[in-house]
Amino acid sequence: MKRYAGFKLLIVDDHEHNLFTLRTLIERHMDLEILEATSGRQALDIAIKEAGIDLIILDVQMPEMDGFQTASMLKIRKKTKDIPIIFLTAAFKTEEFQQKGYKVGGVDYLLKPIDDNQLLNKISTYFRLIEKERELNRVLEQKVAERTAELAAAKRHLENILTHMGEALLVLNPEGEIESANPAACKMLDYNETDLLEMSIGDVFEEAEEEQAGAFFGTWLEALIRTGALSRIEARFIAKDGRRVPILFSRTAVRDGDDNISHIICIAKDMTGYIREMDAVKAVSKGA
Repeated sequence: MKRYAGFKLLIVDDHEHNLFTLRTLIERHMDLEILEATSGRQALDIAIKEAGIDLIILDVQMPEMDGFQTASMLKIRKKTKDIPIIFLTAAFKTEEFQQKGYKVGGVDYLLKPIDDNQLLNKISTYFRLIEKERELNRVLEQKVAERTAELAAAKRHLENILTHMGEALLVLNPEGEIESANPAACKMLDYNETDLLEMSIGDVFEEAEEEQAGAFFGTWLEALIRTGALSRIEARFIAKDGRRVPILFSRTAVRDGDDNISHIICIAKDMTGYIREMDAVKAVSKGA
């Protein structure tokens, strides 16, 4: 006996003795759950209410709602549209009849009187296909879960680096609006990240002296958009309390698949301590 634990088969025929014959034959060779319906409407109701039906064997010639009409109703519902349907018929005589069955969603035909081996082989074939599809889905789900976990770990690692880096980091959009700021940037500028995300780089970037015109925000941003080159300048940030923070400022462009700038990454190193040291050295030198 072939075991298909967890599989559900719905057999539909308006003659109860045909259902009995089908059930007896299948149960003799296969271990699975079998559901029965004696009309198209009953089959539709069972398929909608019952979870996890894997295959339907559907008689074509039934009163009120025949097999083709039943299949059409099953295929327009999200829950039942993907259930494979094998038609049973004693009237499979023309190409037109065959095409009608495939058109409404049938995957196969069985002729009455039923050949036992043919019926069992077809059921086994579709169940094996379903098993392979389920295994493939499990593998894909596992790979997606593993990849998701890897990406989450990489994201946490990157966030940890950005959180603990000593330099201020700002991520801008092409319009110069701040989209991300690390803790060092917030500390340097004395703003929280929420405040910075409502600002642009021009709000915190002091314009340079005339002889440093190339450092003007508008000028370097335009140049960056044109070239995307990495560049460094000495400039000043304006903190929330009005302090001018001397910085060594670098920026580079990140491009998308169409080679358009999607983001601008800015890194600023606070030069206050360095300038103080240099001033102290100069003072000592003068004193000497």
